[in-house]
Amino acid sequence: MSVKIRLARGGAKKRPFYQVVVADERFPRDGRFIENLGQYDPKPEPPMVTLNEERTLDWLQKGAQPTDTVRRLLRANGIWAKFKQPQA
Repeated sequence: MSVKIRLARGGAKKRPFYQVVVADERFPRDGRFIENLGQYDPKPEPPMVTLNEERTLDWLQKGAQPTDTVRRLLRANGIWAKFKQPQA
């Protein structure tokens, strides 16, 4: 079983809103998920991103693989750097 951290789309037509979720890669994009880690709204300037940093780092340490878009969001929020730094 491969676990991914990915975006699940919500919102209306032409008004996307995404949830950052942990899900089994076999499930549909907007289907069942294991845990909701936060939200991403690309419409406002700058885009609104809210993530539960503690839970996100926990899932990354357990081996969950982020998609390219989620990895970009994690880098922008500094979570990816905290994950990659050596543990003391």
